[in-house]
Amino acid sequence: MTYLVTESCIKCKYTDCVEVCPVDCFHEGPNFLVIDPEECIDCSLCEPECPVDAIYAEDDVPQGQEQFLELNAELSKQWPVLTEKKPAPPDAADWEEVSEKLQYLER
Repeated sequence: MTYLVTESCIKCKYTDCVEVCPVDCFHEGPNFLVIDPEECIDCSLCEPECPVDAIYAEDDVPQGQEQFLELNAELSKQWPVLTEKKPAPPDAADWEEVSEKLQYLER
């Protein structure tokens, strides 16, 4: 099993989760983070750190978010590893309650 980042992260990109990851499995894109399923050790440390509840175990992914398992696997191969917490985008708080953000994902 692996953990994955879902739609809530898009345009928020808080990196609190990165700071606690013992294996550096987070990868950073322009406005989204992903977890490399090959590197994730299923430790669950990242899940409670996400302020927008965007991280789930693959068995607990909310209905309608299943495509993010494949998206995390795909984009983790393309994006660089992120190992340190960074400031959130200046408008991150404006996006916290927005739903259906997949259309805003920048690759």
